[in-house]
Amino acid sequence: MATTDTPSKETPVLDPDARLMVQVKQGDESAFEELVEKYQNRVLSVLYNAIGSHEEAEDLTQDVFLRVYRARHGYQPTAKFSTWIFTITNNLAMNARRKRKWRRTVTIEGRDSGPLGARPEEQLVQEPGPTASGQLQSGEVAEMVRKAVDKLDDRQKMAVLLSKFEDLGYADIANIMGTTPTAVKSLLSRARTNLREMLEPYLDVI
Repeated sequence: MATTDTPSKETPVLDPDARLMVQVKQGDESAFEELVEKYQNRVLSVLYNAIGSHEEAEDLTQDVFLRVYRARHGYQPTAKFSTWIFTITNNLAMNARRKRKWRRTVTIEGRDSGPLGARPEEQLVQEPGPTASGQLQSGEVAEMVRKAVDKLDDRQKMAVLLSKFEDLGYADIANIMGTTPTAVKSLLSRARTNLREMLEPYLDVI
């Protein structure tokens, strides 16, 4: 999303969060605080699940909002605010993951994230059926899903996080990731196949 040109006064701002950002551009600090309150947990959750470090995710979340604030004077409301802020989030997450080549053990706390609410990773699977070791508990299911998602490649993982955690559509994810809706559909299809292969012995992947 462009952040350098001055928007036309005739440009309709239909997205309520984009309207808030226009107010930030006009010097309204309370509007920025409202955006931070609305998006900080969502951004943190995506970063946390993308890179696997709570401390690093918190630092990057601050960086996301710092970049948003610094770009306020050139902000142009040509797309949804959520698309813009998650584009920044995606870029920072990809940079962080490129710097970390070694495997990590990830323990993810349950927290609210976007439209799906708390523990969105559980939305990736149906209720588990009986297994050789008996009925799996939801916490065990969530942990299996976390570990499986963490094994996806970076682009598949981000597509899954934005689709399942933030409930974004193909077009929005494509804008965020700098690709096409068709490519996003393909990413999610491959991710679903990979997750099914990893989790099929235990549960059904949607």
